[in-house]
Amino acid sequence: QVQLVESGGGLVQAGGSLRLSCAASGRTFSSYAMGWFRQAPGKEREFVAGISWGSSSMSYSDSVKGRFTISRDNAKNTVYLQMNSLKPEDTAVYYCAASTFRVATPSNYHYWGQGTQVTVSS
Repeated sequence: QVQLVESGGGLVQAGGSLRLSCAASGRTFSSYAMGWFRQAPGKEREFVAGISWGSSSMSYSDSVKGRFTISRDNAKNTVYLQMNSLKPEDTAVYYCAASTFRVATPSNYHYWGQGTQVTVSS
């Protein structure tokens, strides 16, 4: 069992930056792929970014590629999402997710955090 707790959300103006953090419990964090998803009001949850267990592979949705960066610190059991050049359409609840696979596709995540709100004003 893995517990995930997100932090770092908030209100920011368009063009600004935020860094989300996700702290994970459990000794097996370093063997899990990790990801970030988001859900805007009235929309389905969508994949944002993913990172393999050893940080050798990262993937991003087209909508955030070049603006967001996912990273992880296995010594701290934490995964991050650095969000730059934020746009109003990035407004959503952002969720951290963990996969029991070392490299995951967006449909292979098994554990979820509670989410953190990100609001980007125009």
